[in-house]
Order: sequence, then structure tokens, then C-alpha cells
Amino acid sequence: MYSSGAHGRIAVLGCCHGALDAVYTHIHSLETRHKYKIDLLLICGDFQAVRNQSDLLCMAVPQKYRQLGDFWRYYTGEKTAPVLTIVIGGNHEASNYFWELYHGGWLAPNIYFLGHAGCVQVNGLRIAGASGIYKSHDFRLGHHERMPYDHGSMRSIYHIREYNVRRLSLLTSPDVFLSHDWPCAIEQHGDLRGLLRRKPFFRGDIESGRLGSPPLMGLLMTLRPEWWFAAHLHVKFEGVFRHESRAGPWEATQKEANPDEIEIDFNDEDPSTAVAQAQDTAPHPSETAVHSGTDFSDVTPTSQAPIPAQQISRSETRFLALDKCLPRRDFLEVLDIPTPLDSPSHPSATASGPLSTSSHAENPSPRLTYDPEWLAITRAFDEYFSRSQHQTPFPDEETAKSKVMQEVDWVRKNLMQKHAGTEDATGEVSGTTCGLVISEHQAFVRTAPGPGSEGQGRGGGQPTPCTNPQTVAFCKMLGIEDRINPPHLV
Repeated sequence: MYSSGAHGRIAVLGCCHGALDAVYTHIHSLETRHKYKIDLLLICGDFQAVRNQSDLLCMAVPQKYRQLGDFWRYYTGEKTAPVLTIVIGGNHEASNYFWELYHGGWLAPNIYFLGHAGCVQVNGLRIAGASGIYKSHDFRLGHHERMPYDHGSMRSIYHIREYNVRRLSLLTSPDVFLSHDWPCAIEQHGDLRGLLRRKPFFRGDIESGRLGSPPLMGLLMTLRPEWWFAAHLHVKFEGVFRHESRAGPWEATQKEANPDEIEIDFNDEDPSTAVAQAQDTAPHPSETAVHSGTDFSDVTPTSQAPIPAQQISRSETRFLALDKCLPRRDFLEVLDIPTPLDSPSHPSATASGPLSTSSHAENPSPRLTYDPEWLAITRAFDEYFSRSQHQTPFPDEETAKSKVMQEVDWVRKNLMQKHAGTEDATGEVSGTTCGLVISEHQAFVRTAPGPGSEGQGRGGGQPTPCTNPQTVAFCKMLGIEDRINPPHLV
């Protein structure tokens, strides 16, 4: 079943809804039962990185569902994530904390937020993602929201922007893409009848073309990733999108917006019951790709160079959406995915610093690095980052690609060649990822207290905005303006 070469077992989770203890306990149960090691956990939104009671006031959920959840224990150091975890945002988040780390960063030791949009590499596997959900009326606006959030801005802040879709569209062939929303019309590429049997109230939105995100479908057709993982609709769904001759990447990002998609009820069950999964040790009907019949091990990632030279024309993209973390729900899948054979196989620094050296056979920790092409795109599009409702006009496709290529040279010269031949955090000589190990530039820092010591925010309400050193470090590394942190605190 497994192809030869280096592999990484990746667990994919739908909506987390703050139930980290249950998720990690379930993963440990799978590892014990099947005698394997999961190397990486990907979470497709509604993560709920709530550090204290004040953060709850920045999360768009009904009052009765404002619960701390489990994350704060990992944030304060009471617990540590047992597996490298990469997260994107959904529509039920502590948006103030995610804004602090707009460009990406460590939410807690060993838990990395991909940012509002981003791309990183794990042992050479390129993982891109888009946080939030699509709403047509906010799509073309700039990031105008300021704290304290009102009812509108508490929601618009997690609505995906054209700025980020255009940036993501310039990537060349990521292996994996994460989103919270489904790409629009993806349900037509799987068992639609089975989906409607489980979710009959989807029918009207499917027939009217309102289910899912048109910009994400544009990205799927443009980027052609090997895998696309999503959540949001609280149901497991698998499909295969077969690529044909379609519109170019820039046309895809400018696709006319559909009416707003449906809103899924956040709580058709009480999320507090998710902790019961920690004691649920019975085999889950779809807990792993190996045991549920979903086998992705026959596909080998093709992006082995640190900066891809050209777009890879894959013939199909495999789509998998998962449920939310509750007992007896299809919320987690484990895939055995080959990693590029020339990627670093030795252990590397993580959020907390260097890991102890071990042989490859002893499951060394995965190596998390910046994706150099994404860094180039971030520099190229920095001048178009808007902090008002008005969005600065974007360049045409040819100009945008030319700007990115110029910045690729900057990344090579200032981040990669500058560190070539130097020792990394493990004491080994850097190779293709020199200067790109994330933990060498960004280190987790607590910017707010845990529950019980947060004090009072503005008038006893939302917390006062604060600067995050990780964002300061990221902007300094790339030589771009820090538009995220409050100016008086930088």
C-alpha cells in the first residue's frame, strides 16, 4: 500500500471548536492501536485559540456558546501539543489573536497558524491555505476592521479578501491546500446524492449555486493542488476534481461573486460534549485513510525544489471535507503522504527551540520552513495591503508575476544565500532550506495572560490591542512595513 521513499503520516481535522484535548487524545489512541506515529496535524478552521475570557468577546458566536475550550492550557504551557499542528482560521475564532499573527506565527508551542493566507513547507511538502469564509460584500474591501469590534466588524474580519486570493493565485503548485469554506460547486464532483441524504437542507443552496466559495474554486482550478482539505459544513464529503482546459489564474481570481453562501448553525450539538471523544476508543468508521479505504499513498508530491520553476499541470485534485470534533462523527482522517525524497530528514528546531537529535528511523520531528515563493509574493504585494475599506487597485497578471520574480531573487540573496553553508539550529549544515527555518525567525511569545488574570479591557469588554513580536520579526525579516501591530506599540 505504501510507496517507497520518505513518508509522513498526516492527520486532517475538520472543525476543532476548541476541543484540542479530545483531538490529541484521539490521535494518541490511533497511534497506540495501529502502532504508527502521526507526524503532522492539519486543522481546517474554527480552531478557537481563546486565551482568556476577554478573547471570547472577540469571537462571533452566540453568548451561550462562549466557552474557553482547551487551547488556553497549551498557550500557558500547562500542556504541550504532542504533534506539530498547523491551523487556519474559520468563522468562529478569537479574531483579535489571529489578527496579531496575520502573516502567520506560533499560537502556542508546536501549534502554528498559517495566517489569513499563507504557504509553508513541512519536510518539503508545500502546504498552502486561506483562513475565513467568503462573503461577496466584503470580498473586494481592504482590512478596515479595528478593535473594539462591533457586531459587523467582528464578522467581516474573518471574511476572505480578494487581496489574499490574488496572492495565493500566484503560487506554483502547492501539494496541499487548506480552507474552511468549500470551493463552490465541488459537491458536483463527489457523491452528491449521498450528501443530500445526510444534509437535505443543502439542496436549495446547491441548486442556486450558493453553496461554497467562488474564489476558492478559482484557486482550485488555478493551483491544482494534489489534495484540498476543508470543513465548515459539518459533514464528511470526498470528491475528485478532474482538471480540463479552463480560465487562466488571473481570470479565476476576478470571477464574479455569487450571493452569500449559507450559514451553518454553529451548535446543532453542545460542543462541550466533544471531550467525550477522549474516552471513545472504539474504532471510528473513517478514522484513517488506511482503514477507511481512502488511499492517497499512490501519489508522489512533485515540488522538490525550494522555489518551483513552473506550474505543475496535475490532472486531478482530491477533495476531502470533514465534520466537527464530536463523538461518532467523521471529524478526522489520517493520510500516509510521501514527502519529497530530497527534503531534510533530520530533526530541526520547533516552536520551543532545538530538538534532540535522533536517527530518521526514530521518527525525527518534521522540519517546518517558510515557503520562499510565498515570501516573495508577500514582499511583492506588500504595497497593496490596505487598512481601509478602499482597496488599492491591483497590478495586471504580467506585472504581478514580474514583481514576484524580482522578489524571488531578493529572497535567494537575503535569506537563502546569506545563510548558505552555516549551521542550523540542530548543528547541521543548512541545505536548500537555509535561512528559512521558521523557528529561527519567529519564537512563540505570550502577548496576553491566561484566564483569571486578564484584568479588564476597555470598559470591562474587549481587550486592548497589543503588539506581537512574531509579526514584528516577520516584517523585519522581509523588510516590509508592519501594518498589523498598533503603531504606538511597535
